[in-house]
Amino acid sequence: MGGWRQYFGLLHSLVIALMSKRYLALITVAAFMLAAMLDPRPDRMSNQQSLSIDNQFANSVDPIADQYHAELLWKTQTVASGDNLSTIFQRAGLSALEVYFVSKSEQGKSLTSLFPGEILRFGIDSNSGDLVEMHYEKTPLEIHVFKAQEKRFDSKKIIREPEIITSYREGAIEQSLYLAGKKAKLPDKTIMELANIFGWDIDFVFDIREGDSFALLFEENFIDGQRLATGNILAASFTNRGKTYKAVRYQNSQGQTSYYTPEGLSMRKAFLRTPLDIFRISSGFNLRRKHPIHKKIKAHRGVDYAAPRGTPVYTTGDGKVIEAGYTKPNGNYVIIQHGQTYTTKYLHLNSKKVRTGQTVRQRQVIGTVGATGYATGPHLHYEFLVNGVHRNPRTVALPKASPIPNAEKHAFSKRASFLLAQLADYQQASQLALNTKYQSEH
Repeated sequence: MGGWRQYFGLLHSLVIALMSKRYLALITVAAFMLAAMLDPRPDRMSNQQSLSIDNQFANSVDPIADQYHAELLWKTQTVASGDNLSTIFQRAGLSALEVYFVSKSEQGKSLTSLFPGEILRFGIDSNSGDLVEMHYEKTPLEIHVFKAQEKRFDSKKIIREPEIITSYREGAIEQSLYLAGKKAKLPDKTIMELANIFGWDIDFVFDIREGDSFALLFEENFIDGQRLATGNILAASFTNRGKTYKAVRYQNSQGQTSYYTPEGLSMRKAFLRTPLDIFRISSGFNLRRKHPIHKKIKAHRGVDYAAPRGTPVYTTGDGKVIEAGYTKPNGNYVIIQHGQTYTTKYLHLNSKKVRTGQTVRQRQVIGTVGATGYATGPHLHYEFLVNGVHRNPRTVALPKASPIPNAEKHAFSKRASFLLAQLADYQQASQLALNTKYQSEH
């Protein structure tokens, strides 16, 4: 009833106002108020109320929508296999014309090669349904932003910097480094990096024993509180058969990085201990071995590494290929000279990846495992010569790479002391926690 009383009151005022031109302004205002009261739409509401509902809907569709413009309705589409820009826009309820305008923008070329798992977020005008803004999340760190400007879209690429956090893990060997690393919740990449750091001093196939242990500091990359990837190992220790090895990552003034002992000696040796990643030793270095084919006592001046045919074979050190050929006894072979002192030989290859006279770098693929020549099965025969004399590749003392130069020693010592102290603090805290837990249980 109150509403109708207000209606008749306004009507009465309007009639009186019509009797005088002095009340023209009052007539106009009253007319607008009357039209608003007589609007028959039951869902009529203020603009502020409408935006509130859109915001609630946007937040329910996309939990990160509050980072974007509040007046837009945000929809998220994840690229699936077989998708292109047109199919994604269609799923989002957008027109082909909008596809055209977005594609013609400066960053539009980035949308021509979409990959499954990538994300597109559409900011749509809640009244008109037009596309106002689009975010193409190529990776969590690379985002292309498109904004509508009349009949075109401005665009730009944003590269975000992750937050880098130093993390700590430790573990004890029960069966293998890999299983111990997984138990410590380390990704495969970090376990392999740990093995590579200490691989010049420790043979992770034959030297590992139950009870060996490791500890490491490493980087983890986060964005918006979510972990993206694991970064570099900063410092690590590995105890093998009671002897502890330590390594620190250091970047020199030229931007080159490597791992060093606390004294500044390179963890990297001039030679890898083995030329394969996956293998088993089928025949060791033995000067009185009976040949498996000729059945005669004949010196075996190298090590045979059995591995599947096609397994990559690496050069164990920098050098120059002095021979790459084929003979009936050796099959496909490669011989590499390393300076004036060292020579390595790789026999029975399935294929060769280098040629005579070529310069090679440590861990470069020079061939693949095969069974060419006098061979009873797929394997690599590897020889290591010092001044022309054959030495056991598994036990020969390997020359070290260059240590920290004098000009870098002060900066290195400062960095190494900080990282190793941090590593020791974590180890001590972990041991204290274990002791406390043991005492509480007993």
